Amino acid sequence: MSDLTFISPFFIVADLRESVDFYVEKLGFKVLYIAEGEDPYFAMLGRGQVSVMLKSSGQPLPNHTRYEWAVWDAHIGVAEPDALFAEFSAKGVNFNQPLQDNTDNIRGFSVTDPNGYRLFFGRPNA
Repeated sequence: MSDLTFISPFFIVADLRESVDFYVEKLGFKVLYIAEGEDPYFAMLGRGQVSVMLKSSGQPLPNHTRYEWAVWDAHIGVAEPDALFAEFSAKGVNFNQPLQDNTDNIRGFSVTDPNGYRLFFGRPNA
């Protein structure tokens, strides 16, 4: 059986430039690809093995706006959530869920991007 190497969520965004700036400046992603042209509509960003695709083609529809119980749009595994929380805090990231051990025994935190998508960064406790 072939191993899977990564998954990349695909988010519809209202403003591509604003979204790219947030992921790069606040979350430490790098631009892997951005569509050429006067008004780019698509970008792929990455940090380590994690990537996110963004497309400016309408209004965002984050999970929590459709279903109250769907609190995250992406779960991003991280070995050291405390260190990443400190890194993001130093960059002025606003958290919608602070660093904590949740009821599922997962340590982490979540942030909301400019389009309302909620990204959880964490790992299961041993």
